[in-house]
Parts: sequence; C-alpha cells; structure tokens
Amino acid sequence: MNWQKLTDPGQIDVIKQQSKDMPVLIFKHSTRCSISSMSLDRLARNWKKEDERRLIPYFLDLIAFRSLSDQVAMDFGVPHQSPQAILIKDGKVVFEDSHFGISYNSIMAKI
Repeated sequence: MNWQKLTDPGQIDVIKQQSKDMPVLIFKHSTRCSISSMSLDRLARNWKKEDERRLIPYFLDLIAFRSLSDQVAMDFGVPHQSPQAILIKDGKVVFEDSHFGISYNSIMAKI
C-alpha cells in the first residue's frame, strides 16, 4: 500500500476535502501492539494496485502522534481505538472498526 503519513493536525481538513472526491481511509496503528500489526498486514496483503484509484489511505502512528489520534477521534466523532480503521466520505465517517473487525472486504464494501 502506498500510505500517506498523517502527522499534522492540518491534514485533517485536507482529508475532509479529499473525501469529497474520493473516500479516505485512516488506519490508526500502534507500533507496540501485535493485533495492530496483524490487522495492518491483513489489509496490506489484500490491497490491489488499482485500489489507489478508489481510495486514499492514510497511516497514523498513534504512539508517535497520540494527540493527533485524539484529534481525529474528536473531529470525526468516533471513540479512540487501536488499531482502528476509519473510512471517510464527503467529510463524514461512513465506516469504523477496530482490532480483528478491520477487514479489506468490509472497508471496500463501503466505498
């Protein structure tokens, strides 16, 4: 996957704008959690090159950017989870899941 790194609070407004043209996925990842690593790996293994024309993926390292992770939760009205997949269309969350509930098929079914 060609992840865009989510590292700055200003990117949240960019994501809201981008999501008006194409769905945006935010994957909140804990580098200290094996479940998070497994969820990330399952998503990446199923990702297809052509998916880049259907979805913009963002990667948020919530250990390095915990306050930004909290800001994403507040701005999009979702409780903080780790790992967590948040799908945004037209500036609004249309899908959110965490832990082993994160799956490529469930995300792609919502875009």
